[in-house]
Amino acid sequence: MYRQLIIFCLLGSLCIAADAQDLYDIYRVRDLKLRFTEQDWEQHLDSLKQVGSKRLLGRATVDQLVFDSVGVRYKGNSSYFNVRNTGSTKLPFNIKLDYKIDGQAFEGGYETFKLSNIFRDPSFLREVMSYEIARKYMPAPKANFIRLYVNDTLLGIYNNTESVDEAFLEKHFGWGEGVLVKCDPNWHAKTPDGCDKGEKASLLYLGSDSLCYKGLYEMKTDHGWRDLIELCQILDEDPSNVDDYLNIDRTLWMHAFNNLLVNLDSYAGRLCHNYYLYKDSFGIFQPILWDMNLSFGGFRFDGSSNIPLSNEKMQKLSPFTHYKNPKRPLISKLLATPLYRKVYIAHLRTILKDNFTEGQFARRTAEVQRTIDSYIKNDENKLYPYEAFQVNIDSTAKAGKSNIIGLEELMDARTQYLSEHPLLKKDPPAISEVVHNKSSDAIQISARIQAAQRAYLMYRYHPHAPFQETEMLDDGANNDGSAADQVYGASIKLQPGAQYYIIAEAEKIAQLSPERAAFEFYEVR
Repeated sequence: MYRQLIIFCLLGSLCIAADAQDLYDIYRVRDLKLRFTEQDWEQHLDSLKQVGSKRLLGRATVDQLVFDSVGVRYKGNSSYFNVRNTGSTKLPFNIKLDYKIDGQAFEGGYETFKLSNIFRDPSFLREVMSYEIARKYMPAPKANFIRLYVNDTLLGIYNNTESVDEAFLEKHFGWGEGVLVKCDPNWHAKTPDGCDKGEKASLLYLGSDSLCYKGLYEMKTDHGWRDLIELCQILDEDPSNVDDYLNIDRTLWMHAFNNLLVNLDSYAGRLCHNYYLYKDSFGIFQPILWDMNLSFGGFRFDGSSNIPLSNEKMQKLSPFTHYKNPKRPLISKLLATPLYRKVYIAHLRTILKDNFTEGQFARRTAEVQRTIDSYIKNDENKLYPYEAFQVNIDSTAKAGKSNIIGLEELMDARTQYLSEHPLLKKDPPAISEVVHNKSSDAIQISARIQAAQRAYLMYRYHPHAPFQETEMLDDGANNDGSAADQVYGASIKLQPGAQYYIIAEAEKIAQLSPERAAFEFYEVR
């Protein structure tokens, strides 16, 4: 049973996907209770952590629902090893409900609980707030908070993050059986003889031998190395055709998100990791964000040097970080294309406007902080003091020996910096009066577009297909009124299920309609 999907349609034809409330309701902190027959369950889980993917059998109870024969293991790297070395019992858990019983799932089809111990985040909010913003623009996991008990002992409050699994893929891409790659290196792996060293999970092309990639990526499906290598090769040798292999728009959204939120524990930072690539039923790789506990400046290394960024340098991180870096081809090769670069800037502008310029982020963080305040205060195993939780929205707080910048301390200054950036400050083309009409064999689409040099119609006929491109013209011959009247038009074949959005391109910037395209779009009914 998969999650229920609701479609809201605004203005008659603008469609936005949203999920019904479920396990990840931000306003509800559920209790999850694990029970093991082993009294020394911690030692068992520690041992299993050293040998790979084996799990300890247990029973899970959530909201009076009992799940037998679940599989439990510790997860994480730094969040496990660093915390274990302190002697803390608050370690991150991966709980698989269908480990022994096929189809066993929480209501909504959720088969896995991924519980993070909120490592290096004294605000306790980075993971939840980051995913909430990301989900406005691209498929991304849901996240909230949960209280975990083991054998009736309360371990404390955890981040509860949706797993990128078959149910997630099926919900967002209509198919869950494609190639899934976790782009996260094995930090202990050695470069095989005859292979270039590479640059972590950056998608550098290292030749045709899959052994050269296996220490840099984790293949989650039983095949896919050839597909991944082909993507790397195209990105290296023929980037003009990479849109046949990669969802360009979604990748630009990912880059815009990582940069604006200073999420450097990602492709955009020194470690170049923490994302998935999923090859869907149309043969297109889709990037999926992952692991947000160090978002909003929790990790200070952008990969340009071994020196951590100061608060000011994070606040003023350039939107074009890695723009010329050949070791970051997913940024440098895409942004070398003028239209992609302009769309990337448009996405930055949209995220900034939607979440930060009018104080939205400050209000939202305060609201979520109030929701979990009593739980944090009463968590005797929390990794950081309650006082740090109270102040880390507005100011820097300690996480062990690390100084973690305050959420608003970072974003207030960053919003001001980006708002004054020459490219984001420029007025983009204006798109209005978007209209479509059907004839016996075609769909005519028009829009009033001002201050643009060119306009493009992006369209598709299947809800998960890649968008195709055709130019919109203002020549009086494309259902656009008179020539040079700032009404642009284009026609596409009449087929059921047509969805579209518009890109207006000026000399240095672009605009999209809807602004959150292609996650939002117009639909022909």
